[in-house]
Amino acid sequence: MTRRLLPTIMISTLTAAGPADLARMSARFVPVTLNADTSKLSPGDRRALAKLREAAAMIDVLFLDQLWLGNRDLYAKLKRDRTALGKARIDYFWLNKGPWSDLDEHQAFVPGVPERKLPGANFYPENMTKEEFETWLKSLSGIEKQRAQGFFSVVRRDGSSKLRLVPYSKEYETHLRPLARVLEEAAAATPNASLQRFLRLRAKALLTDDYYESDVAWMEMDSPIDVTIGPYETYNDELFGYKAAFEAYICLRDDAETAKLEFFAGHLQDIENNLPIDARHRNPKLGALAPISVVNQIMAAGDGAHGIATAAFNLPNDDKVVTEKGAKRVMLKNVQEAKFQRILAPISLRVLPAAARKDLGFDSFFTHILAHELSHGLGPQKNVRQSLKNYSGAMEEAKADITGLFLLQYLMDQGKLPHSERALYTTFLASAFRTLRFGIQEAHGRGMALQFNYLSDRGAFVVNADGTFSVDFAKVKDAVRSLAREIMTIQAEGNYEGAKKMMEELAVIRPPLKKALDRLADLPTDIVPR
Repeated sequence: MTRRLLPTIMISTLTAAGPADLARMSARFVPVTLNADTSKLSPGDRRALAKLREAAAMIDVLFLDQLWLGNRDLYAKLKRDRTALGKARIDYFWLNKGPWSDLDEHQAFVPGVPERKLPGANFYPENMTKEEFETWLKSLSGIEKQRAQGFFSVVRRDGSSKLRLVPYSKEYETHLRPLARVLEEAAAATPNASLQRFLRLRAKALLTDDYYESDVAWMEMDSPIDVTIGPYETYNDELFGYKAAFEAYICLRDDAETAKLEFFAGHLQDIENNLPIDARHRNPKLGALAPISVVNQIMAAGDGAHGIATAAFNLPNDDKVVTEKGAKRVMLKNVQEAKFQRILAPISLRVLPAAARKDLGFDSFFTHILAHELSHGLGPQKNVRQSLKNYSGAMEEAKADITGLFLLQYLMDQGKLPHSERALYTTFLASAFRTLRFGIQEAHGRGMALQFNYLSDRGAFVVNADGTFSVDFAKVKDAVRSLAREIMTIQAEGNYEGAKKMMEELAVIRPPLKKALDRLADLPTDIVPR
């Protein structure tokens, strides 16, 4: 039986939470002020930025509909409650974008809603089983089957209760038509041709469900305003991992930091050619586009702004785009700096021995996050999501983490990257606790539990007599290489049973780890950007 990470807030049921309980739950998120310099923007870009903020706010409302059918009615009801309890509930609702607490295994914290977040969110009928969907899927033609397993459609019931597909452009039409108009207005305001092109193509895609051209335009965008907006990640579809949720990130590009990272893009094919997997599973020709952008966030919305704050992302997720063109990595520097200072540094004082703390560094934290995002585009790509289904998200996050370590070690061994091994692995170890505190019901947390236990079983991570943890530098490199090979082989073979076995055995919280996490209970878990 899988051991689950216990919630930080221990009350009999979250629906019984009063104002003080909800205040303590909210206190796990420390407010931070994010700064971004808009002084160099042209007047046209300032007008475009205002329109993009308007568009992001619309994404917030759309995402509420995607997460749960009753979300917007509940939100309206909570806003009418002027009591202290009502205010506490609405604040925590907005932080989670729904009535379930992301840090407490998606348990409900208001009465009158499902006890836990529905595995299929609002992408499927609430009473649909996995078996019903899979039986229906077998009856579909080739193109319809692709759409049923694709990003941009929901599954509904017709008048006779049979399953049917509805494209996003129709299901969310009342949201998407006004959103497309605002993106067109932003395009008209900016003088930047590449930003204009992306916004106009994305406005068109919202109404046609064909995102290919706009995804390519997004990767080719060269603009001081860095905007990501549309349906991307599939983590909220816990039934199959098929359906994409809408999100938005409105940011300003940091040109000086972006220029420093162009080095990595030039080495990706060499790393791909040397991945620790069978040569037939490697990609002999990665997509030509592999832009890396360092940005400072102004605003996040929708799937990009609930629960744990995103520190970086690698998009798009469409296999066709990634295979043919590559992927874009976006590093949210001001978010990462806030996480390091307010979350990771205090954690390290409790989980690392005193002698190891000097090796903790923001540069290692930032560089590994970059390597994580780069690694999403390396290794097996074809049909991984469809084959591994509900395990695909956690397996992919574990793959990106561990392959990121392999990537950096490879460059260091080649003498191409001057970086401290001690700093890299020590910072990764401390950061593992930061991620594990998200809970193992969440893809990143489950993926990290898998890695932590695998590396511990091979002696790479060692628990000390005082309950702190250390890296065995004589064993860690081989353990990292071995885990990267196992995960990517499972992905390449579409080995669902292999993924299931690995998750059930390793994505758990063992007693020494549980004790360490308990010692962190009074520390904030993550940040809330203001």
